[in-house]
Amino acid sequence: MLFPLGILGVASLGLAGWSAYVGRKAEEMVPPDGQFAEVPGARLHYVDTGPRDAPAIVMVHGLMGQLRNFSHSLSEWLAADHRVILVDRPGWGHSSIAGPRPGIGTQAAMIAALIEQLELDKPLLVGHSLGGAVALALALDRPELVRGLALIAPLSQPVSTVPKVFAGLLAPQPLRPAIAWLIAVPAGTMSGAKVAQAVFAPDPVPADFATRGGGALSLRPKSYMAGSFEIRIAAAEMAALAARYASFRVPVAILYGREDQVLDPQLNGEKTAAEIPGATLELIAGGHMLPITHADETEAWLRRVLADDAQATGGALTDTV
Repeated sequence: MLFPLGILGVASLGLAGWSAYVGRKAEEMVPPDGQFAEVPGARLHYVDTGPRDAPAIVMVHGLMGQLRNFSHSLSEWLAADHRVILVDRPGWGHSSIAGPRPGIGTQAAMIAALIEQLELDKPLLVGHSLGGAVALALALDRPELVRGLALIAPLSQPVSTVPKVFAGLLAPQPLRPAIAWLIAVPAGTMSGAKVAQAVFAPDPVPADFATRGGGALSLRPKSYMAGSFEIRIAAAEMAALAARYASFRVPVAILYGREDQVLDPQLNGEKTAAEIPGATLELIAGGHMLPITHADETEAWLRRVLADDAQATGGALTDTV
């Protein structure tokens, strides 16, 4: 009896050691790009680019992502004439948390604290995928802080069935650490290419996504635990958010790829646009990772959103439309 237990213990230590090694290597491949801000409950890693006196844009990434999802192909061009702030969500990328793991609403409060700390004047808040849910929560709770929302393939409704590509994150809380350290990282090193293909489909995965796009950071135990937590709490938090959509006080624009194979454009795009007063929806060809795979179209759409908002408010938000 003791011998099999000993073998199991040695194997577990070996797998945990391998997971730690892979996590360190991922952080070497994708080191911090910016600076850090202390907000209640978190230490947020963010990149602040573009002219400081230009209109501000804050960009919030999605599940299993980090801020390089935006800097890979999109943010550089926006930063030519806007102040662009990219944020690693609490517990993701190089941002850390203190205390209980934050849900969508609590993460929104942390991003709001960063906006206040940086003294941003009503930025356009951009959210991709689950980052769209965080943006929606922030605008509902603190509408005075933002000019409007630009949501790219957002999670905006309660989803009854977890996307197949993320089904492996459905670990019960008591098993989550063991799976994160003993199974998730070794399995991820073998299946990572297929998972990326499923997330990007039908668009191709860029060859440099692991580094320039920050994809390598998903291969860490902490990323699995954060992703598993968020998948588990998303349906309940999204139901509470969706119930408040009729009370929206800021403009909301939504962009979706018609061929998105992660989130349903009809549910999370059309239904949400119909429920939020004045919201708009634009559909383009493409899958879920539009900021990377369709950066030109995404930038053009963002500039139209900025121009429409400038016209509505009577202010000049951008010189390029």
